[in-house]
Amino acid sequence: MELNDNQIEIYDEEGNKYLMEILFTFEDQNNNSYAFIYDKSSPDEIIMMKYNEDGSIEEVTDDETLAMGEEVLDCYNNEPMMHNND
Repeated sequence: MELNDNQIEIYDEEGNKYLMEILFTFEDQNNNSYAFIYDKSSPDEIIMMKYNEDGSIEEVTDDETLAMGEEVLDCYNNEPMMHNND
């Protein structure tokens, strides 16, 4: 399967593969890269992921980073100009 620019494959602990849509990506002030992703069948369930230096990606679970991500997501949702309307 060929992925679009706005798609990513992730795996759970059991090795099951999921095709997810990327809502948007961003970098924080420390140059850490993050992505908000979702499954098309559950678009209201957004997951925050962090890109690691080795190119892997993992779900963000610490409260401080999740709070920062929630602020970024709120800005995204409240600023239509931030949306990419390809």
